[in-house]
Amino acid sequence: MAEGCELPCLSPGRIMRPDDANFAGNVHGGIILKMIEEAGAIISTRHCNSQDGEPCVAALARVERTDFLSPVCIGEVANVSAEITYTSRHSVEVQVNVMSENILTGAKKVTNKATLWYVPLSLKNVNKVVEVPPIQYARKEQEEEGKKRYEEQKLDRLETKQRNGDVIFPIINPDRQTKEPHTVGYSQSSLIHLVGPSDCTLLGFVHGGVTMKLMDEVAGIVAARHCKTNIVTASVDAINFHEKIKKGSVITISGRMTFTSNKSMEIEVFVDADPFVDEARERYRAVSAFFTYVSLSKEGKPLPVPQLLVSSCSV
Repeated sequence: MAEGCELPCLSPGRIMRPDDANFAGNVHGGIILKMIEEAGAIISTRHCNSQDGEPCVAALARVERTDFLSPVCIGEVANVSAEITYTSRHSVEVQVNVMSENILTGAKKVTNKATLWYVPLSLKNVNKVVEVPPIQYARKEQEEEGKKRYEEQKLDRLETKQRNGDVIFPIINPDRQTKEPHTVGYSQSSLIHLVGPSDCTLLGFVHGGVTMKLMDEVAGIVAARHCKTNIVTASVDAINFHEKIKKGSVITISGRMTFTSNKSMEIEVFVDADPFVDEARERYRAVSAFFTYVSLSKEGKPLPVPQLLVSSCSV
């Protein structure tokens, strides 16, 4: 831990309920992602307001690759801890760990590790990014390594935004009888959501965790339609939050299968926002990411994944 850094944030343990899980009892990846983001937002907002200055709220800008090391099951307690590991002038890097606990046996295991980047936005002017209080590092190498990670994620975000012009047309009630199974078009799915007050931060913009949960739901539907088995989130590649989503907007979360191996599926997910309250603005791409899923048997054993077929009907 870096010296002078905000103390680690430990969120209260939360017992996993049936409505948090799929029919096999495995907690949805989106539930875990939402808990991870909440812990990151707490510690980064707390740190950014730790010195005299303009009041602010930390907004999620990016989530690095997140691996789901082990499933969390109904009845287990999920404990989330967060620690600030690097700060630049206008951003905060937070490392988050999730540990599950079986309260009957006392057995514990690390289920998730994630790295998140936040930027502090002024409470007085949501378009103003305020300066982040610096932290002190135990070793010079920690700062140099953090700066390298910062530059890498900054470059990757820029490249992602430049190639982010693809459009997935929403398919709400597709006629699957007209499409060939295991093609892109057969499993492609969309979800439309009206952004309400409970989805938003103090600034009136959507919590990153809310968006990630919806993205995981859509990716899970795509995976389930492709395999028709129990599926679980295996990992999430970098999630880039390109623009804020305002309260009152209608968001369309769309997912499509992009690759399959014998054991896993890659699903691309986009979030497009229609700011109906701001009629002057057109629909825009707000978030993009790739999710990886695996197929499991009723006993929780890995199953082969049907290969993705290339078809003229896939688009």
